[in-house]
Amino acid sequence: MKEAAIRRLLAANLLCVLSVVLTAVVPAFFWDGFTVLGTHLTWLCICSGCVSTFNILLHLVLKPNLSPKRSSFAHKISRFLKCCIYFFMSCILFHAIIVLYGAPLIESVTETFLFAVLLSTFTTLQCLCMLGPNIQAWIRVFSKNGAMSIWENSLQITTMCTIFGAWFGAFPIPLDWDRPWQVWPVSCSLGATFGYTAGLIIAPLWIHWNRKQLTYKSR
Repeated sequence: MKEAAIRRLLAANLLCVLSVVLTAVVPAFFWDGFTVLGTHLTWLCICSGCVSTFNILLHLVLKPNLSPKRSSFAHKISRFLKCCIYFFMSCILFHAIIVLYGAPLIESVTETFLFAVLLSTFTTLQCLCMLGPNIQAWIRVFSKNGAMSIWENSLQITTMCTIFGAWFGAFPIPLDWDRPWQVWPVSCSLGATFGYTAGLIIAPLWIHWNRKQLTYKSR
């Protein structure tokens, strides 16, 4: 495995981490009173939008898993529309799962849906950028030894860290500490964000550490 490919992955992931950090810092210069906790719903919208835009542009530039076959303009439009539908369906699915795990069904619908959008941005959007609207490819990547590149290994690690981060973030909510970050869905969204950024950093380090053991099947 070439070290250059791992360094390229590390650089791309660090840029993604930077994009998350900037969503918490830059808006404060233009919006009086903006804080991640105080204006959390606004931050969720900003973070989801900025991270989505940045990741799409980054994958268009790097093209880590782009098929060598040229496709027609109509095929590209169809692919784009399918990706939009998949992303929206992912938001709905995450929203339903979050409610099943105990989130309010009627109250805080906006908060729950924005949290679902954030989760979709950190997980589903990555899959769409790298694998496209191909469910079979998604199943392959997230199966045992299914990754065919370091980018797919990074996708596995980042996605799992995001989900676990969101799950662990729910633990402080029922405690009677009466802290501002215990308000729904602050701790969960922060947990997902920390899990996402941690996964971005851990992935290239883990791949570098295990590079001699990693072998990828040809497509």
